[in-house]
Amino acid sequence: MAKQTADGSYDGSQIQVLEGLEPVRKRPGMYIGSTGYDGVHHLIKEIADNSVDEAIAGFASRVDVVIREDGGITITDDGRGIPVDKHPKTGLSTLETVLTILHAGGKFGGGGYKVSSGLHGVGSSVVNALSTKLIAEVVQKGQLYRIEFAQGATTTPLKKVGATDRPDGTQVTFYPDPSIFKETVEFDYKWVVNYLRHQAYLTKGIYTAVVDERTGERAAFYFEGGIQSYVKHLNIGKDVLSEAPFYVEKQVEDSMVEVAVQYNDTYIETVKPFANNVLTPDGGTHVVGFRSALTRVINDYARKSGLLKEKEDNLTGDDIREGLTAIILVKLPDPQFEGQTKNKLGNPEVRRYVEQVMNEYFAYYLDENPAIAKKVVNKSLLAARARKAARAARDNVIRKGALDGLNLPGKLADCSSRTPADSELYIVEGDSAGGSAKSGRDSKTQAILPLRGKVLNVERARLDRMLANNELVSLIKALGVGIGEQFDINGLRYHRIIIMTDADVDGSHISTLLLTFLFRYMREVVDAGHVFLAKPPLYSFNKGQKKTYVYDEIKKEEMLDQLIAERKEKGVQIDPNEDRNKQAGITLSRFKGLGEMDADQLWETTMNPENRVLVQVKVEDAEAADAIFTKLMGDDVSLRKNFIQTRAKDADLEELDV
Repeated sequence: MAKQTADGSYDGSQIQVLEGLEPVRKRPGMYIGSTGYDGVHHLIKEIADNSVDEAIAGFASRVDVVIREDGGITITDDGRGIPVDKHPKTGLSTLETVLTILHAGGKFGGGGYKVSSGLHGVGSSVVNALSTKLIAEVVQKGQLYRIEFAQGATTTPLKKVGATDRPDGTQVTFYPDPSIFKETVEFDYKWVVNYLRHQAYLTKGIYTAVVDERTGERAAFYFEGGIQSYVKHLNIGKDVLSEAPFYVEKQVEDSMVEVAVQYNDTYIETVKPFANNVLTPDGGTHVVGFRSALTRVINDYARKSGLLKEKEDNLTGDDIREGLTAIILVKLPDPQFEGQTKNKLGNPEVRRYVEQVMNEYFAYYLDENPAIAKKVVNKSLLAARARKAARAARDNVIRKGALDGLNLPGKLADCSSRTPADSELYIVEGDSAGGSAKSGRDSKTQAILPLRGKVLNVERARLDRMLANNELVSLIKALGVGIGEQFDINGLRYHRIIIMTDADVDGSHISTLLLTFLFRYMREVVDAGHVFLAKPPLYSFNKGQKKTYVYDEIKKEEMLDQLIAERKEKGVQIDPNEDRNKQAGITLSRFKGLGEMDADQLWETTMNPENRVLVQVKVEDAEAADAIFTKLMGDDVSLRKNFIQTRAKDADLEELDV
């Protein structure tokens, strides 16, 4: 910290200069986003991305990761190996330069990489700075070189170890610093698996593998088809309109455009855009070019083939993208991402590149596959008719002036607060529980919306059919965000949306139906952390005048054990043949449903912010979530049956009230 002078003056002596990697340790969040779970795993990405870049450049064929038993992680590739010769500017070896100096790397021109995912070139040095220990080994021409660091400082200078049989390449082992990552320094095997799977999809021909020494788990990936395999993976469990995806890979000027497309029979659009293997979830110029060309080509084909009549309007982009699964991958020498997070690609020339490739090659594909083309156009025509049918219903659903109370559903018991951040909506199963919730709530901040029966499964229904469901229409009106193309999260009336259902199979089914609706049609609300599941108690323990609520079977057994042990310590004779409740000296009551609770019980157990248990709904892996909803809520009964059978052994029959 700068010291303030006695007279309050401000001069150069008060300005702190951080040298070398000090800025990284001082403000790690500026470089890796967070110092929690995400930050720890971002370190893996920074090192492994360098190995993947070697594969993209054609110099490596595999990337291996070992999660070490001692808490470290080792990442190895068979690329060229980071140079070990003396760097002309720093006077250090190039390897030490890359690992100790910010913005030193082969990604700023000079011929190191034509294409790379590491835009800022700070990855390796940042990982070094945030590790208690980092060991880098390079093999070049059969000779092994090694250097070691601690918190970014060189502890063992670069030395030539000697001859080795290992293939050329780079190996980095590092240990995250617990003084930086206070939340956790443990690596998540599943995160590594997902990362390596995606890299294998996006770089066809690369072999990726992980071994977890802590558990013995291992996985390996190799996809000759690259993004074609990725599209097929995303469509598992869905009926597709063509067995093989459309695929094109084309060099345009100094960039590469690669696209894979396959339609399915759902109503959901899944488009995953990448630039230099970096996911750009907010899209960018490559997505704009793709959508523009897709809409133009399909409309042109529909007109030319007579499937779209002369007097009919053109199909819209939304019509054409219903049921679309696509991967867009562009590789370019100078990607212009918006912000450090790289969520959106900004290069204007890329729109032209993608449009050019799609206009030519997707048009060829439709001409050469008329049966598939007809299925795609007919699906788009059905979507157009559904869109027109839904428009009038949707206009009635969208509530104007979200906070003024106009056109709210009659069954909604609104709260008096008009501040969304202070307001919460309880979606309650059944009118009976709804009545108790209305009586027991804090009417200033808690709104109640009772739903009758099970809402429509939107996984199997278009928007027009969904808007004919009174329960879902009531929910849309209450939330205030609109639906479909008019969705706007800024209209959200409640920043906590709490699904409150019975702790039984029917309650779980209702929760799943509601989550399916929110995930498919209001994904931004879920992603923003506004959706919660209330956890009502399963039991109440009554001991004299004292009542305790228990929310799961494990806790119930633990409490019984504790109470029995306490009685034994007091010298009470316990009959082992008696019921455990009697051994514990308590009366145990099982709640069958929310409707059985009176207003006071419901408030005390499930609605009082001081006592209640809420589970926040998060989507940590969008692809896995999509697959689960497809399995559980889709049309393929065999997938659902297999899912249930493989997990039946984990079910607690008593808890499920079977």
